[in-house]
Amino acid sequence: MTLYHGSYVEIEEIDLLKCSPYKDFGRGFYTTAFEEQAKTFASRKTELEGGAPTITIYEVPDDLLQKPELNVRVFEDIPSTEWAVFVTNNRNRNFKDYANPECNLDNKYDIVVGPVANDNVGYTIRNFFRGDRDLGYLLRQFDYGKLTNQITFHTEKALSYMKKVGVLYD
Repeated sequence: MTLYHGSYVEIEEIDLLKCSPYKDFGRGFYTTAFEEQAKTFASRKTELEGGAPTITIYEVPDDLLQKPELNVRVFEDIPSTEWAVFVTNNRNRNFKDYANPECNLDNKYDIVVGPVANDNVGYTIRNFFRGDRDLGYLLRQFDYGKLTNQITFHTEKALSYMKKVGVLYD
């Protein structure tokens, strides 16, 4: 399976300690199976950081998500309540129940797969949990109207399955 990572620089070596915490699925290395999605993300990162839109390309085994030695969490292709709670907990800097299976702040999952939360996620989630909005509103706000995905790597064990195979400069 081919995966893409969009950034403002080529990724020479993946360092999980350099990855930002409090992202959708916790601290980890974020990739996608969609080249166009990686290009969009690379353009956004370049606007913020400078550099040049760069896509680093990786190959992983087709059966990666079935490896018994990996703890893998897979969400549906479309936003769901379970996914929304997981994203909320991982983005919440005050969430401290690390043992909770509905978070990955402790990297209990080697790999997490699911849709990408849009830029309104924080506002939308706060309104939902305050009771200002219902579940239907929450899920509609997360729906991009097109399929997105992120395949995230959270441990060195998971990273060991990735092989860098190329780079694209946009």
